[in-house]
Amino acid sequence: MMKKKSILFVCHGNICRSPMAEFVMKDLVRKAGREAEFHIESAATSTEEIGNSVYPPARNKLAEHGISCQGKRARQMTREDYQRFDLLIGMDRWNIKNMEDICEGDDEGKIHMMRDYTSRPGDVADPWYTGNFEATWRDVLEGCQGLLRTL
Repeated sequence: MMKKKSILFVCHGNICRSPMAEFVMKDLVRKAGREAEFHIESAATSTEEIGNSVYPPARNKLAEHGISCQGKRARQMTREDYQRFDLLIGMDRWNIKNMEDICEGDDEGKIHMMRDYTSRPGDVADPWYTGNFEATWRDVLEGCQGLLRTL
């Protein structure tokens, strides 16, 4: 039996960008008929939103594309996640720094930026500040498509 590839998407609060990435990626692997190959989750670097559901505008943006995030609750990333997951994908440079702090480094090279899997490296737009969920959707979709291509 093949070991599933496990991916953890991470942002600051786990209510906008990382859950969008989690559910977009789940949707892409389902449509590709590759669900059995992957285990996908998302988490926060902060404690601010723990237990909260996906932010309504993010949930609405996913719903526009026929993607449900029903039942998702924000959780904080832990040091154990570094052992549990093959890839830990951060949404921006600040997330990456916080992820490395939580994991006490990145000895195995598992931590990556979401947009490193696109032709436009950089930060995923944070809709919490911009209010532009369309730009975030594009960044996340492109990142997930690129990531799936590399896997």
